[in-house]
Amino acid sequence: MKKILVLFFIMFASIATAMDKKTTFDLDSFNQAQSEGKVVVVSSWIKYCTSCASQMKALNILKDDFQNLEYFTFEVTNKEIAELLNVQYQTTLLIFKDNKEVHRSIGVTNKKAIYEVIKSSI
Repeated sequence: MKKILVLFFIMFASIATAMDKKTTFDLDSFNQAQSEGKVVVVSSWIKYCTSCASQMKALNILKDDFQNLEYFTFEVTNKEIAELLNVQYQTTLLIFKDNKEVHRSIGVTNKKAIYEVIKSSI
């Protein structure tokens, strides 16, 4: 019985986390942020992906630590955005500066590692 309750809790937590995800990326806002000289961070996600949720949680916390930073997310099943950014996998982290991609990683969820990547890109 205890195992069933633990499994139920894990499944419920995953579903609740998945419901918090939404696409915030749009091309006009992305281009505007770059034209304003902002560092742009983009992360991809997919429903029920716990590593995606961990990465997004870390980014939501960290984004306020940096000035002149714009953060966007998108569901990797959105073919238009995925093709535009050449992203094939969830939990992909992209950083753009001066209208160029300066960083790309897959699966990084550690808050400290993400902080260092953003800091080194600014």
